Amino acid sequence: MDCGVITSKTVLLLLSLIFWAAAAGLGYVGGYVINTYKNYDSFVQDKYTMLPAVIIICVAVVMFIIGLIGCCATIRESRVGLGLFLVIILIIFIAEVTAFVMGFIYREKVKTDVQGTMHTVFQKYDGKSPESGVVDYLQEQLRCCGVTNYTDWTTTQWFNTTGNNSVPLSCCKQDIKNCTGHLNEPQDLNTKGCAEKVENGLQAVLSYAMLVILGFAIIKFFGMLSVCVLTCKREDNGYQPLYSGVFA
Repeated sequence: MDCGVITSKTVLLLLSLIFWAAAAGLGYVGGYVINTYKNYDSFVQDKYTMLPAVIIICVAVVMFIIGLIGCCATIRESRVGLGLFLVIILIIFIAEVTAFVMGFIYREKVKTDVQGTMHTVFQKYDGKSPESGVVDYLQEQLRCCGVTNYTDWTTTQWFNTTGNNSVPLSCCKQDIKNCTGHLNEPQDLNTKGCAEKVENGLQAVLSYAMLVILGFAIIKFFGMLSVCVLTCKREDNGYQPLYSGVFA
């Protein structure tokens, strides 16, 4: 057995282990969701709320089967098994490349989309609605105020209605105890806007996701090359295994 075959088998076995690890992770998440649902079963009437968890577990089972196919096909050097594994890897590879391209495109659109949506939500602020609670939570957690900066509040209907020349208390710095939100006391306020922080956060998440997708896509690419190496090597040697099995 030459170095190329050994390397190809190692790559494919590693790929199978990755599928198994992914299956274990998804299975844990699905089981955790179902267990959490059971704890709050009395408060949830719609049984379809468990559907996402069931889907996650089903995906985990499929991932485990894919890993099993890859492992068995690699060890037995089965053309049928390797061919099936190649098709599966190719489909996943295409999906990952598509996701990478879409992530790259959307990453450039984040700034426009976030600012447009945030302007709309901030304009609907009234201090009482659920949307207002989301705005307050966002400003408190990100320590920001307004969309681009704290003066954005002067253009909202809420500001004109209250008429007290102040911004919501969620704009106050957390270490200021007697903050009134008055615009004449900007030193007590978080003056930076929320849009930039949300954009940076989303872009960071997208960048991380794209790197992970790219890494897995590269592994899948070498996996496909490894399948081709094993298949071609077997054809060149012109031998048949002495044993037979499901993938033979």
